[in-house]
This record gives sequence, structure tokens and C-alpha cells, in this order.
Amino acid sequence: MTLPLEVFSDSSERLHYNIPDFPMYVHKDQLVRYGYAATCHWHPDLEFILVFDGEMDFFVNGEIVHIDSNNGIFVNSKRMHYGFSADKGNCSFIAVVIHPALLFENSQDMKQYLNQKFGEGSDDFILLHPNIDWQQEASHLISGIYEDMHSGSSNLIRLLSKAVSLCANMADHVQQVSKHHVYEEFREIVLKMTGFIHQYYDTKITLGDIASSGAVCRSKCCELFNEYIGQTPNAYVIRYRIAKSCDMLRETNRTVSDIAITCGFQSASYFSYVFRNETGLTPKEYRKQITLSL
Repeated sequence: MTLPLEVFSDSSERLHYNIPDFPMYVHKDQLVRYGYAATCHWHPDLEFILVFDGEMDFFVNGEIVHIDSNNGIFVNSKRMHYGFSADKGNCSFIAVVIHPALLFENSQDMKQYLNQKFGEGSDDFILLHPNIDWQQEASHLISGIYEDMHSGSSNLIRLLSKAVSLCANMADHVQQVSKHHVYEEFREIVLKMTGFIHQYYDTKITLGDIASSGAVCRSKCCELFNEYIGQTPNAYVIRYRIAKSCDMLRETNRTVSDIAITCGFQSASYFSYVFRNETGLTPKEYRKQITLSL
């Protein structure tokens, strides 16, 4: 889900891992930081979310599921996903994101195994409930990885051991599913179109521009966004711009007017209108609230 990310060419988002050259990202976060809805994105990493306060809805590849407190979710590699709260309620959670490179994917046998378990032909996600033993174990591993990563004296061998155990746990229970070739073809088109938006969100983008980036007509573009992301192309552009503006409101002292123009909005007044419509807060109210909550 969401996370400190940057766009790069061969996937939707790249994570800034906690430790350089150790491809695992571990942190605690709150939905309020993203305006109560993270940006829909994908990455090759396996993602694990554990909610410890509040609740959230979670979108994965066209399906929406609900996650209560003390529950979690595993999101498989290269799936479109994001967490959100339709009623703008806050939610605190732990996120553990593990790149396959941490699992010795350079071995040919391991690469084949990882593709079997975490490739396109397997489950998109698995919900984690505390009343199921193996899922409870996964939740404990998520918490343990967070504690080890942020203990101040990270033992990389212990972190690696727990990360491997967590992924092995999922591999034991992930199921193979049949997906038609057309599904994969259309999914790749959606990834191209969202990648285009991520690259050019700060400029004027039309529906025709988005459709052209995926080599489809405008009606097909809208159809694919609705099926694979659950949003219209325009709503996705707005949501991505809002997410970027939230980053700037949290992490910089730039003025609202400057942030508005930087994020592709025509004016500060229009930006404030859209921001409030999306988050329930004005940009200034959001900046104040997030400062108090951190």
C-alpha cells in the first residue's frame, strides 16, 4: 500500500527500503496520512498489512475486502492495491513489504518456485484472521519483523529469518487460480496507463492522453480502469495528485499555492476544493491535523 515511493520504469512504484541493499520495507502508518485513501499502485514486492487500531477497506485487483483491528492481509506480487476508509475513519497499521530478491531469487530453482507461488497464476491476496493458527502466526511474524527492524540494533540474520518464515507461511497456503490470457493482456495495459499518470501527474492530462499511453480507445480505457482499479481515469488522476500533495503537506513547508501548481491543479482554490472533497479537510487543516497526530 502505500508508502514512501518513487516511480520507475519496470513497475508502478519503488520502495525506499529501511536498509540499503536489504530489500524489505517495514513501518507503522496511519490512513489519515494519505487523506484516508492511499494511491492504487503495484510493485513486485510481497506486501503484508496488519491493522492494530481501527479498520480499513482494501482494494486488490478489482475486489474490495474489509480488515478489522487485529486482522491483516497478504497482497501478492504485482497486484493493483490500496487501502482506504470510505467514511474517513483513521486506521493504524504495520506494513511489511518484501522483495523477492530477499528470497534468493537468483537461484533458478527458487525463481521457478517463487513464480509458481507468487506469480500471476496464484491467489491475489489472503486475509489474515487471529482465530486461525497459521494466520495468527503470520501476524506475529509481521509484528516481530517490525520490532526487530526498529529496535535500534537490527540483526539482519534474524530479520531475514523472519521474512523467509513469513513468505514460506504464505507459500504453504496460497492457491493456484486460472486466469485467461486476455486478463493478463488487459492488466498490462492498465499498468502502462497508470504508469503514464504517475509520470505526468503534474501536467495537464486528458482522457485521450491516458488511453493513448495504453494504445486503446477512450471507452476501453474507462472500462479497464473501472474493472481493474475500481475508479474512473479522472478519479485516479485526482487521487494520485491528492496523494502527492499530502506528501508535500506533511514533509515540506511549501505554501498551499505552490503545492497546488506542483501537483497539477489549476489554482489553489480548486486544489482546496478537491482536497476537501476527497479528505474532508482543507489542505491547511490536514497539515495541522497530521502534525498533531505524528
